[in-house]
Amino acid sequence: MQSILSIAADLSWPFAIALAWVVGEFGHRWTGLPRITFYGVVGFVLAQTQVGVLPHMGGGPILLLADVAFGLILFELGYRINLRWLSNNPWIAVAGLVESICTFAVVYVIAGEFDVKPVTAMLLASLSMSTSPATVMRVINEERSSGQVSERVAHLSALNCVLAVFTFNVIVGFSDFRRSGDLLDAATSSFTVLLASAAVGILFGVVVPAMLRKLGNMSQDATVAFALSVILLVAVTYTTRLSPLLATLTFGLVARHRRIAFSQAQRNFGALGELLTVLLFVFAASTLAWPQVVAGAGLALAMIVGRGITKIVSVSAFSHVSGISWRKGVLTGLALTPGSVSVVLLLEHARHSGVDFANELGALAAFILILELLGPIIIQRALIWAKETHNEPER
Repeated sequence: MQSILSIAADLSWPFAIALAWVVGEFGHRWTGLPRITFYGVVGFVLAQTQVGVLPHMGGGPILLLADVAFGLILFELGYRINLRWLSNNPWIAVAGLVESICTFAVVYVIAGEFDVKPVTAMLLASLSMSTSPATVMRVINEERSSGQVSERVAHLSALNCVLAVFTFNVIVGFSDFRRSGDLLDAATSSFTVLLASAAVGILFGVVVPAMLRKLGNMSQDATVAFALSVILLVAVTYTTRLSPLLATLTFGLVARHRRIAFSQAQRNFGALGELLTVLLFVFAASTLAWPQVVAGAGLALAMIVGRGITKIVSVSAFSHVSGISWRKGVLTGLALTPGSVSVVLLLEHARHSGVDFANELGALAAFILILELLGPIIIQRALIWAKETHNEPER
């Protein structure tokens, strides 16, 4: 009996990933909806607190693989960021900064209206700032989308993801200070993690392109080299408890500006990226429990509505000065709705570091589930309405 249970446990994740892929393919073919929405449904249904197929594995190999999957996406996002465009049109960065700050403020006020403690409200607000780069890049790649809305969403999601990581770590440091009473140690710890993570990403961004340049023309093999580098970088940051999110995004950003060509044919790192993306979205949804979702649904819906309106208003307010129409500004703000995967990984890493907010942030379960299921659909609709998708119909 024990051996049967052990075999079943060993097969649970491969089974879940295979099932999610099949459901995603058929679901996309029949409905036209993004595949990752179906991955989330399968992950949530099979979670330990629902059907019970998937065990909860907080700081184990599944989290590491999820970090690798997210790292590949963040590298690709960082590689897509054009700093020259932002310097020529700084209003895009201003819009992102204003949108992130306003989102934090609005969600903090909403949480306060639900009698949430100030520190918990700040944590909710910081996590709400982030737009999930995984969802953004996956849908853009799946729809083969290009244009002003697509590029702005990619750039803005990178910006508010960095701001969310920074704010979250500052608040975690403040929480540590309240427990330890040592302000200098708490502040130094948080800033050291952020600076070290960025420094490691910069180091990889300088060394890897230099190595590829020494090897000569590697336009066909650069994808493999960058994938292996991301895996190594994630392993290093995971072991040293740095931020793989910030490190891989920085790596991609620096690598782009080292002028190494990254094969555009290998979007999402080809088959490896596809496989790990399935695991990432299944893992994110599997961390959620139905009782928590129900208990936090009221606050979560209020946060989602307030967050969504704030992002749309803040981004569209800068649409004309940044060179696009009001309509495309609204669609850009709407496309910033997804925000689930990065939130899950931030919480899991905080728990891995010994800081557990699970009992304080029950509303996040509903927040994450709703955005995991609806976020991809909303950004897909926004890109279609912007007329920037180029997918051929399924046969």
